[in-house]
Amino acid sequence: MSAPLRPNVAAPAAQGKLFLVFRVGDQRFALAATDIGEVLPCVPLKPVPQAPAWVAGIFSHRGRVVPVIDVGQLMFGVPASQRTSTRLVLVHYAASAMQGDQRLGLILEHATQTLRCPAQDFRPYGVSNREAPYLGPVREDEQGLLQWVGVQDLLDERVRERLFAPQLAAQFMDGEG
Repeated sequence: MSAPLRPNVAAPAAQGKLFLVFRVGDQRFALAATDIGEVLPCVPLKPVPQAPAWVAGIFSHRGRVVPVIDVGQLMFGVPASQRTSTRLVLVHYAASAMQGDQRLGLILEHATQTLRCPAQDFRPYGVSNREAPYLGPVREDEQGLLQWVGVQDLLDERVRERLFAPQLAAQFMDGEG
């Protein structure tokens, strides 16, 4: 005899938003999984001359050149250590309305854990930081504070134009460069 059918009710663990948790030094941060396209091991990068120190370089991924930033260098001026837990995370990035969805690579340390929780668990932290608009609300748990990083706010307009400049590629292809 089979058990009676019950309505499909999601288990508590399956509710909420999924986040990738990473560290910069002893500080914890989170990216929404919906912002992430792929998680890769670190790969060799081609440097970008005259770029800010936190622009780690570029690499080719499935026929597309992808700019990569070192999030530890961006946040605290400390480059990521090359560890087995250091990852190259490809995120969906809207460089501009004309270019649509681009890929941006993020070098993240200790990017090996996920967390599922209601987005409402993250609360504003009451500090205005115009220099780091990507720093979002925080969530407190037994390990301390966890801060949500907003992918779309990582780059200012000047850096976006430098890293996602299709007209430059067209100039070189047309022999104008």
